[in-house]
Amino acid sequence: MPAVVSIVGRSQSGKTTLIEKLIPEFKNRGYTIGTIKHSHHNPDIDRSGKDSSRHKAAGADTVIFHSPGKIAMVRDDHAGELDSMLGYFNDVDLVITEGYKAGNKPKIEIVRSARHSEPLLKDDELLIAVVTDVALQLKVPIFGFEDVVPLADMIEKKFL
Repeated sequence: MPAVVSIVGRSQSGKTTLIEKLIPEFKNRGYTIGTIKHSHHNPDIDRSGKDSSRHKAAGADTVIFHSPGKIAMVRDDHAGELDSMLGYFNDVDLVITEGYKAGNKPKIEIVRSARHSEPLLKDDELLIAVVTDVALQLKVPIFGFEDVVPLADMIEKKFL
């Protein structure tokens, strides 16, 4: 199984931006990376009326879209847990998730002063670091928003 690290924080705190910076840093180090975006919404990524949507509507539990160079999968997930998806990532070194603040994986929380000044998870035993522009006193390492290399170094040392 790959290592898993969850990037967590309030809405609009910079989770996606941090992940966009971490991915190329790890790719440059030779690692394969997978990502999972957690959402409380129920997006329909398969457009209504298309063949694959019709397969799903007919009762298929899993539908794979395939085109040259890409695949995408829509699958019923009755477990609804992060662990139920990790089997799809057996060919990567690291899975970075966006969200799953209540999950059971190591977490890096984003605390942005424009959104809030206190971490949500300061007492969470799975919190391994905080990325922030706020002066905080915590028991975990604290990184600035531009500290991508030192943050990647920490993740690499702990998990890869």
